[in-house]
Amino acid sequence: MRPVGFDRDRYIELQTSHIQERRSQFGGKLYLEFGGKLFDDMHASRVLPGFTPDNKITMLESMKDEVEIVVVVSAKDLQRNKVRADLGIGYDVDVLRLIDEFRAWGLYVGSVVISHFTDDSNQAVAFQRKLEGLGLKVYRHFPIKGYPHDVARIVSEQGYGANEYVETSRDLIIVTAPGPGSGKMATCLSQIYQDAQRGIRSGYAKFETFPIWNLPLDHPVNVAYEAATADLDDVNMIDPFHLAAYGEQTVNYNRDVEVFPVLNRLLEQIYGESPYKSPTDMGVNMAGKSISDDEVCREASRQEVIRRYFHALVAEKRDGLDPDQSDRIALLMSQLGVEATNRPVVTPALEMAEQTGAPAAALQLDDGTIILGKTSALLGCSSALLLNALKHLAGIDDAVKLLAPEAILPIQALKTENLGSKNPRLHTDEVLIALAVSAQTDPNAKAALAQLETLKGCDVHTTTILGSVDTGIFRQLGINVTSEPEYQTSSLYKK
Repeated sequence: MRPVGFDRDRYIELQTSHIQERRSQFGGKLYLEFGGKLFDDMHASRVLPGFTPDNKITMLESMKDEVEIVVVVSAKDLQRNKVRADLGIGYDVDVLRLIDEFRAWGLYVGSVVISHFTDDSNQAVAFQRKLEGLGLKVYRHFPIKGYPHDVARIVSEQGYGANEYVETSRDLIIVTAPGPGSGKMATCLSQIYQDAQRGIRSGYAKFETFPIWNLPLDHPVNVAYEAATADLDDVNMIDPFHLAAYGEQTVNYNRDVEVFPVLNRLLEQIYGESPYKSPTDMGVNMAGKSISDDEVCREASRQEVIRRYFHALVAEKRDGLDPDQSDRIALLMSQLGVEATNRPVVTPALEMAEQTGAPAAALQLDDGTIILGKTSALLGCSSALLLNALKHLAGIDDAVKLLAPEAILPIQALKTENLGSKNPRLHTDEVLIALAVSAQTDPNAKAALAQLETLKGCDVHTTTILGSVDTGIFRQLGINVTSEPEYQTSSLYKK
């Protein structure tokens, strides 16, 4: 059984109570900025074992009659077709997915805000038309010259006042987004400013799981967050405002610290004084108080930093980028005292590849057992790895072939003779389909197929960059995959 380091029930209880306290503090509308993922916070699940991906949404469900959702997406991210790495979908598609998910939980989605909107935001214009065609209200928010330093301009009719006002009908407004840097905080502050112009009392709080404010700056959980946002140039730091106000060291990150004077000035103008003395004061994050086994979370976070390092290496290889992101994460690994080979599946995969002279893969099961997969004439290493792992979990002798060659050969013939594939080996999706067919008549295949769910949360490393099919299958199975930054072939076109 995988070790647990986080108390899910305590977290939901503490978090719900703290949000209600913050609502009472303002007595009117509360704009609650939700950082991280609401439905599927896989990063949190990996670094805080026991944290389930639906923790946050379960908490909101208990307040659903009072909640309104506003989804924010940046025109800059739409323009560059930014993709959610954990799901493999663009931010535009993820906005639609989020809305569907919210509605499935019975939560009301009021509108979508497109932030950072400019005259040349062609993708954003098209997306707005699409959303409006689906019956959704869409508002535009614009870049502000001098943001976040020119407070006087930001808190004026030329700043927040120039944004389109988001009409809301409930008192707890959850402001969320497909990913970081989307403009959630600016949307909240813009609304507070414009509410004040309309005589509406409203407040702001921030629900950001990471960095965890009451863990040390160098705690691996916080370092893992910095690795996860290496592409944004986010930096964890001691909150200087909190230290000055209370003499207490807490952790925040640079964007919140930079924008705090804006929030402070805004609230002073509205209320006469600000209820917050620091960015840490703004938060309602109880994650740190819900850690039940600190060492389990530390080790899980170290492993996450290594995973992020391999992901950065592969992205840089694939896109021809300079190694800025991987170099930054390498520094974080050095800070934690870990190397790439501290990921248990790396060395076994590399050793298998060296022995066979072909791509190889390794998987670690919950009990620490390492399963290997090698490339053969019939199967790619990822496909072989899946079959070997399922056999082991089902207690099937290694000599037993779950898929007979005569079952594989017709699929290979179809691929090469009819579908134009140059690679006759079966991919993971083809292997699983063949296994599902065999399970109708073969008890061994049926027993192996029943173990698929057991692979969720396992770690895999491959010695070459995976194609989109194998990557997608591993993601759907909930397997954490890393790869060496090397392609299997020298062909220029990669699928």
